[in-house]
Amino acid sequence: MGTYNEEAAIGTVLDDIDRVTNGRAEVVCVDSSSDRTPEIAREHGARVIEQPAMGYGVAVSKALQSASRPVIVTTDCDDTYPMEALPEFLEAINAGRDVVSGDRLYWGAEAMPDFNRLGNAGFALLASALLGERVHDTTTGMRAYRKDVIESIEWTENTGLSAELLIRPLARGYDVQERPIAYRERAGETTLDPIKGGLAIAKSIVKVCLAER
Repeated sequence: MGTYNEEAAIGTVLDDIDRVTNGRAEVVCVDSSSDRTPEIAREHGARVIEQPAMGYGVAVSKALQSASRPVIVTTDCDDTYPMEALPEFLEAINAGRDVVSGDRLYWGAEAMPDFNRLGNAGFALLASALLGERVHDTTTGMRAYRKDVIESIEWTENTGLSAELLIRPLARGYDVQERPIAYRERAGETTLDPIKGGLAIAKSIVKVCLAER
């Protein structure tokens, strides 16, 4: 996880991860918070790597590089994702999948603000058109990967890293599965600008899709 001022939710997320994995998960948080997020994360057993705020992709890339297990799971720290789905993700990876990606839009994502939901649907359509295959949710933060997939690809994007983490494996023929997941209203306040962030994500989708042709 990349964490930034999520003291309202980080403890709950880490408790849920610990519960559904029976305490066997190694959690890495790359943090640039000005609130108590890093302290709370450490109190709940996470390994926290502190660095200056340089954006979503920089933080998540550092977390991916710092993970040591053969299966890596990404999730957000705002309590929007269902940690109870983690065992199913891990089971699919253990059965041979390379990437398992949570599809928030399958059931409507009613807890998501309308503007964000429409934007995410648009990103999926854009990626689908450029890739030539149907993609359902390019920007979900909840995925599981084989570590060798992460290590085999050079990741270039920052704000658009979530889309890149799906697009490049798909384009390179990895066994990628999208699985429907529930989506909850976030805890705490968002720090993302939906318009500025949305434009950056769309630009990344086009750039990465064209680069993978």
